Amino acid sequence: MAPFRASLMMFFLSSLTLPSSLFLFSSSTSILLSWHMLSISSSHISFSMILDPQGLLFMSVIMFISGNVLMFSKSYMKEDNNITRFTHLTLLFVLSMNMLVLFPHLMILLLGWDGLGITSFLLIIYYQNPKSLAAGMFTALTNRIGDVLILISIAWLLQNGNWIIINVWMNEMSLLIIVFLTIAGMTKSAQIPFSSWLPAAMEAPTPVSALVHSSTLVTGGIFLLIRFFPFLNQLQFFNLFLLIMASLTMLMAGLSAMNEMDMKKVIALSTLSQLGLMMMSLALGMPTLTLFHLLTHALFKALLFMAAGSIILYASHNQDLRLMGLSAPSIPMTSTSMLIANMALFGAPFLAGFYSKDLILEEILFNQSNSLVYLIAFFATGLTAGYSLRMMMLILWSPKHSIPCSNLTDKDYPIVIPMLLMTLAAIIGGSALNWMLISPSQPLIIPFPQKILTPMIILLGMSTAWFFTNPNLTPMFIKAPMTLNASSSMWFLTNLSTQNMISVPLMTSHVLSSTGENGWMELSSGQGTKSALSSISSKIQSSQSKTMNKLLLMSIFSIIPMMILF
Repeated sequence: MAPFRASLMMFFLSSLTLPSSLFLFSSSTSILLSWHMLSISSSHISFSMILDPQGLLFMSVIMFISGNVLMFSKSYMKEDNNITRFTHLTLLFVLSMNMLVLFPHLMILLLGWDGLGITSFLLIIYYQNPKSLAAGMFTALTNRIGDVLILISIAWLLQNGNWIIINVWMNEMSLLIIVFLTIAGMTKSAQIPFSSWLPAAMEAPTPVSALVHSSTLVTGGIFLLIRFFPFLNQLQFFNLFLLIMASLTMLMAGLSAMNEMDMKKVIALSTLSQLGLMMMSLALGMPTLTLFHLLTHALFKALLFMAAGSIILYASHNQDLRLMGLSAPSIPMTSTSMLIANMALFGAPFLAGFYSKDLILEEILFNQSNSLVYLIAFFATGLTAGYSLRMMMLILWSPKHSIPCSNLTDKDYPIVIPMLLMTLAAIIGGSALNWMLISPSQPLIIPFPQKILTPMIILLGMSTAWFFTNPNLTPMFIKAPMTLNASSSMWFLTNLSTQNMISVPLMTSHVLSSTGENGWMELSSGQGTKSALSSISSKIQSSQSKTMNKLLLMSIFSIIPMMILF
C-alpha cells in the first residue's frame, strides 16, 4: 500500500473515532463487548473489547498522528526502494497499539504488547547495518523483560478466574502481580533502570521516531498502568516506588539532554523526561491528568520530530547540532513548526503542553507532596526549557556551520501539509482536550508565589541555555570529566546495559575456558589420552622402524661378504 493511501485511511479512521469518543463523553458511557468462548473449571475465556471515551480519544490521536507521519514519509523516504514494506510495517505498528488500547483482556492485550515489540524491532533495523541491528536487538531484549512479566501475571491471575483488567481484585498474590505489572510498564516506557534503549531506538527512520515517541510504544507502558490504576493504587508501595523511579528518570533525562549534540537524541531524551512527568503524576494519584499530558505530548512531540526530520532532510542527512545554524531564514515553515513544538514542550502559555504540564505541577504543589518531589519536578521543568531553547538556538539562530552551497527550502507539500496540521493541533489541542478530559470542578487555590513558580522556573531554565551554547561561559563542573561522562552516558546506564556490562564476564569465561576446558581438563580427559597414546605409539613406531632399518642394513652387509667369498 502506498503511503498516501495509508495516510488517507488513517485520517478516515480518526474521523470516525473522534465523534464516537465525544458521544461517549457526553453520555458518560463506556461499552464492554464480550464474546464468551469457553469455560475451564471456574475460569471463563472470553474475547472482550472496551469502547470507553478515553480509549477512543487516544485511538483518534494515534491515527491522526499516523496519518500525518505516513504522508510525511511519502516525501521523506521517496528515494527508498522498500517504501511499501515500510508502510506495511508502520500500519502493523499502529494496529498493535490500537489492540493495546481496545482490548481489556490481558491475554489478548498481550498480542498488541508483543506486536509493538516485534514491529518496533523490524522498524529499528529497517536500515540494514550493524549499528541498527545492535540497537534493534537491545530494544527488543529490554522489552522482552516486560513481556515475560506480563506472561507471569497472566498465569497468577488464573486464580481470579478472569483476565479482564476492570475485574481484577486483591488476593494473596496481588503484591507480586502489582510489582510485575509496574515493572512491565516501566520497561515499555523506558523508566530507570531501563532507559538506555530509548535513545538507541533513534536508529529507526525519522517517521518511525515520530510515531514511537509520540503516541505508540513508549506510551504503551503508561497506558497499561492507567488501565490498571484502580488495582495498582490499592498498594501503597506502588505509588512510592513509581514516584522515586519517575523522579530519577526526569532528572537524568534533563541533565543528559543539556550535553547531547545529536538532534534526534535530544528529542528522545525530552520524551524520556516527559514520560517521567507522566509517571510522577500517576504515582501521585492523577490518572486523568496523566492521560491528558499523554495526549498533548503526543501532538507536539510528533510535530517536533517532523520538523527535525525535515531539517535533517534539507541538511543532507546531518543531525549534529554543531554543524547546523541560521536555518530560520531558509526554511521558515519548518523553523516555525519547531519553535511552536519546543515552546509547547516546555509549557509556554496557551500551547498544548501548557494546559497539562502546568496543571500537573500545580497539583503537585496543591497536594503538598514530598519536598524532594517539588525540587526534582521543578528542576526538571527548568532543564526542559533549557535544552529546548539550546536546541533552537543552535539550529535556527546560531552562525551558519553547514555546507556553504546548500540550498535549503521547505516547499515540499507532503512535508508542509502534515506539519501544518500538527502545528494546528499543537496550538489548539491542549485547550480542546482540556475541555473534554477535565470536567468543571473547583479551581486549584494556591498562594500567588506558588502560582508564578512554574513560569519563573521556565524563564530561569531558558536563561541557562545561553551558558550551554557559549563554551566560554559553561560552568566548570559541567566540563569535569566525571560530570560529562555521566550526563553523556545517561548516568552510565548505557555502559551498564550494553557490551561494557558483559566485558568482565566474557574475559573471565575466556580465562576459565583457556585454563580449564582447553587446559588441564582437556589433557586429563579423552583428548589428552588420545594425544598421549598417539605420541607413545608414534615413538614406538619410529623406534621399531629404526630397529628394522638397522637389521636390514646388517643383513645386507653380512650377505655381501658371503657373496664375495663364495
